[in-house]
Amino acid sequence: MSLPAVAVSQTPESKFREYLASRPKPQRFTEQQRELVDHIFAKHSHFDAEGLIEELKGAGKAVSRATVYRTLSKLVDAGLLRRIELGKQTVFDHDYGYPQHDHLVCEGCGAMIEFQSPAVDAALREVTGGHQFRPGGRTLVIRGTCAACNAARAAKRRLVM
Repeated sequence: MSLPAVAVSQTPESKFREYLASRPKPQRFTEQQRELVDHIFAKHSHFDAEGLIEELKGAGKAVSRATVYRTLSKLVDAGLLRRIELGKQTVFDHDYGYPQHDHLVCEGCGAMIEFQSPAVDAALREVTGGHQFRPGGRTLVIRGTCAACNAARAAKRRLVM
């Protein structure tokens, strides 16, 4: 399931510019950062830093590795991206312009499936409320095996029998 974008009051670029300008020591918005923001928000997909660097090279964009890592960290701090830790791999997901959602991650093929669940939302409100806890955000990742990998495993078993 791919989630539809939601209406936002600012473009990702203008929101990031605002974030940089509001820092204790304001920072300038560079051309490399603009290229990164444009590239990242041109499509909704999960990505890791190294994959992003390769995509940028393939698109003929000269953005340094250090700039990519620094900018990704700033985009997370600005609320534009969400960092998702998957064991040894860190992937990024759009947090701005998309509804709150969670992820199913297949340990067989690595597929990431986005989902929304009013029941999960209600359970988390109940738990946090019961502890008088004020959440600032969440990242829920459920690991397991996707339907395609389950079907492939079942087909292998049928062949062996």
